[in-house]
Amino acid sequence: MDSLLNKNRPPVFCPGCSHDTVTKALDRAFVKMGLQGKDVVVVSDIGCSGLFDTFFNTHAMHGLHGRALTYATGLKMARPDLTVIVTMGDGGLGIGGAHLLSACRRNLDLTLLILNNFNFGMTGGQFSATTPTDAVVGSGFLNQLDLPMDACEVTAAAGAPHVTRCSCYDKGLAATIEDAIRFKGFSFIDMWGVCPGRYTRANKLTPKMIAAEIDARKPYTGEIEQNLRAEYGAQYRATAAALPLPGQPAAIEPEYRAPVGNRQEVIILGGAGQRIVTAGESLCLGGMTAGLQATQKNDYPITVLRGHSISELILAPDDIEFTGIERPNVVIAIGPEGIARRKDLFAELGPESLVIKPLGLETPATQAETKEIDIKALAVKSPDMALAALAVLARAERVITTEMLDRALTYRFSGKVLEASRAVIERVQSL
Repeated sequence: MDSLLNKNRPPVFCPGCSHDTVTKALDRAFVKMGLQGKDVVVVSDIGCSGLFDTFFNTHAMHGLHGRALTYATGLKMARPDLTVIVTMGDGGLGIGGAHLLSACRRNLDLTLLILNNFNFGMTGGQFSATTPTDAVVGSGFLNQLDLPMDACEVTAAAGAPHVTRCSCYDKGLAATIEDAIRFKGFSFIDMWGVCPGRYTRANKLTPKMIAAEIDARKPYTGEIEQNLRAEYGAQYRATAAALPLPGQPAAIEPEYRAPVGNRQEVIILGGAGQRIVTAGESLCLGGMTAGLQATQKNDYPITVLRGHSISELILAPDDIEFTGIERPNVVIAIGPEGIARRKDLFAELGPESLVIKPLGLETPATQAETKEIDIKALAVKSPDMALAALAVLARAERVITTEMLDRALTYRFSGKVLEASRAVIERVQSL
């Protein structure tokens, strides 16, 4: 094959744009390496450099501004056999700076081409991370306040093992790209070029000026000796292969018949320390012992030792495609924090719904059937209140049965904790 260029989508850059030169040089590198379209994936960014994925007959992915390296990482980890090329402009370089640093540290076998024309050419010529302070750009004086980023200095300092700075007009550009692609690790090329559509309308910049400025700077021509190390993907696979395989999760075989045959929705409302999430897990496990599908969504603040704690559970004989709950079959209300957070749902409950709560705990008015637990008489402590409510629910056979709940506890607990949990259920159901 003499070219991987897409004849149906020829480059559409402005006349004189250096991106056109890079496109042709990249194609020559592919051909010289004997790569076919099935061997290559071009991951592009936003901006003029983001057009590259359409110009080649290869695999392609086009993503968000500055995020191209994240997609490329996933692709290379999943398909290490592919040659992954990432094209970004200096705009994406700045916007995706944190991803660039991660790629340098990680050293995955990717080749990043930065098509550096010192401005956001596609969106109006605003200043970028590499715009000189004395340039005239479309964002006023802002570039005069920023120190331009030397991309090669940054990537070398961040750990990139192969760093090159070159002009898009170098006669050996295709060979430079090929050298970067062949390197087994993360390779970075800062490619300087002219943007005739925006930048050079107000700033004088020629290929000769670019060459002179690059010659005046510290040279970057490939391998950074102090950063050379094992390629991330190969090292990851070798390390992972040496680890023992993780055990499979315990299978829950259906043993019982659920008391209700249709979808059941339950919301548990409480506060921190009341083991709301644990109770929700137990309810789900109980449903699974009857062959039901189960989902659980939890809501609690980042300060996990204070505030509300809410668990939303769905048990259903069929696949659960939507986990939203608008009008639950059962509300277990055991803490004022959770009640306050979902106070509006009580007015929506009808007589067919059930509310379980401790005796004396205030809840909003509702038409739902209400069952109260005499906490004092049962000597149930606050951390066991949610479990006590499940015992009431099981005794009423509204969602699960006592047998289902007891079996769920054997999956969730063991030893003294299991014995204590069973004691709570027995004490509650005895009344």
